[in-house]
Amino acid sequence: MTTDASVAKMPTLFIPHGGGPCFFMDWTVMGGPADAWDKMAGWLRCLLSTLPDKPKGIVVISGHWEEEAFTASTVEKPGMIYDYTGFPPHTYQLNYPAPGEPGLAERVVALLKSAGLPAKTDNSRGFDHGIFVPFLLIDPEATIPVVPLSLKRDLDPEEHLAAGRALASLRDEGILIVGSGMSYHNMHGFRTPKALGPSATFDAWLTRAVESDPQARWQSLTRWSEAPAGRESHPREEHLLPLMVAAGAGYEAKGSKPFGDHVMMADLSAFRFD
Repeated sequence: MTTDASVAKMPTLFIPHGGGPCFFMDWTVMGGPADAWDKMAGWLRCLLSTLPDKPKGIVVISGHWEEEAFTASTVEKPGMIYDYTGFPPHTYQLNYPAPGEPGLAERVVALLKSAGLPAKTDNSRGFDHGIFVPFLLIDPEATIPVVPLSLKRDLDPEEHLAAGRALASLRDEGILIVGSGMSYHNMHGFRTPKALGPSATFDAWLTRAVESDPQARWQSLTRWSEAPAGRESHPREEHLLPLMVAAGAGYEAKGSKPFGDHVMMADLSAFRFD
């Protein structure tokens, strides 16, 4: 395939998607300050302006979808999956009407299979809150097609890095690859002093790993569970694995931390590869 020289090569991203529908409610209801998520919301709103061009499509790997094989949604008009509980009624009316892109989903699956990875399509999956909540801020006009891509249920970090690397050529076609999760995700730690030390320690390690040269980065992320405070920060790693896909797709790129915040007593970060 010949790359169109007029198409800007996209970076890859790992974004924090917040807590439930946090950006669209009064957070004091949940016991926190009203402005708890304002800094993160502001960063997400400005994200498209930092890209070299408007993406032609977006592939989003959410920490809220797991399948036996990597699975891409072929739904043309995805519905909302309100996979959170205990929030105000209006947050179950949020709607993100971005179109799907079946052709892109099929291409994602073909690339994964070509790399020897198990992959399939799904004709019913809509947008979970790891997609529609942040993207209501990122692209509120909902004009860019979005293809959800699942994690593989065994959560093997090296396989997710390999999946990202298999998709790297999409960047040359103007496709933005986004991992949507959280750099710290210990539900028993949030809003308690238990989050303070581990989240800061792991965030510092994760930042060093992302900023390392590609081979060292790959090796470090493969062994993330051995990192200082790794398991304290992620008792289960489904919210961290989207980073592996983003890092794999940006294998030869420079890694950086464009955003960090301290919310609910935890350090939370975004990462970028370009």
